[in-house]
Amino acid sequence: MLKVATRMDRLGTESAFEILAKAQTMAAAGKSIVNLCIGQPDFPPPAHVIEAGQRAIADGHHGYTAAPGILPLRESIASDLGQRFGVRVDPGHVTVTPGSKMALFFALQILGEIGSEIIYPNPAYPGYESIISFCGATPVSYPLSEATGFSFDADDVLSRITPRTRAIIVNSPANPTSGVLDRGELDRLVAGLERYPHIAVISDEIYSRIIYDGHAHFSLLSYAQLRDRLVLLDGWSKSFSMTGWRLGYAVWPKSLVEHATRLAINCHSCVNNAAQYAGIAALEGPQDTVHTMVEAWSERRQVIVQGLRALPGVR
Repeated sequence: MLKVATRMDRLGTESAFEILAKAQTMAAAGKSIVNLCIGQPDFPPPAHVIEAGQRAIADGHHGYTAAPGILPLRESIASDLGQRFGVRVDPGHVTVTPGSKMALFFALQILGEIGSEIIYPNPAYPGYESIISFCGATPVSYPLSEATGFSFDADDVLSRITPRTRAIIVNSPANPTSGVLDRGELDRLVAGLERYPHIAVISDEIYSRIIYDGHAHFSLLSYAQLRDRLVLLDGWSKSFSMTGWRLGYAVWPKSLVEHATRLAINCHSCVNNAAQYAGIAALEGPQDTVHTMVEAWSERRQVIVQGLRALPGVR
């Protein structure tokens, strides 16, 4: 028997991908499948994004790029965040990754180790707990409650901090609840964290453009007092229907940029060259397809909610 590292026992999985594989096998066998298992838009990427990717290939963008990503894309990311949230982001603090999941993995590898603790929401994307455990840290969950619209109680989160705490993960809009964090609770969390300047905050904002019912998304980038310990995660998979392009990014505090870059060099070298040009087109081109998708999902959502509410005993 081959001897496997014990840390592999700590690494969980994302069951949606296991079910996806089964669903695809059944579909290939001729079964009629309605696949609701994985967070993948059923719309194609915007036409101008596909054209930009094709043009990049035709123009010869086939080689390695800098590990953090091409500068025009990182500048485009900084500009987009500035326009959406009224903040200034240094492109030098941005790294482009093969999906935001890789940025999350890097952040937790940088911050977590045996003997440390990382606080995360529950219920949540299963990768949080899995990767925290894999890096050797202890996962410490805080509850998200239906009673508060699946926001959190800032005092409750702060009460879970110990001398071993290295980071707190925040996800809004949230997977899987779709809850949007209350601005007042975010204010209280940030104010409370002033007592703990050594604790990092990882803000997963991959769903930031997908908002319903008049809610507003407040990026943690807006809190200047957090910028020297905030890791922001985002990407193109959800809002631009680019799941298979594997394109995401992180905005790092200056002190962590070099660590993230070295991890990228050792892990994936760089993100697909042509895909990065498609990412620029997505951020800088027309946004009407994003709005069209969100409107369609909102209509479907209402149909499903009304149908479920009509069932006896279902809320």
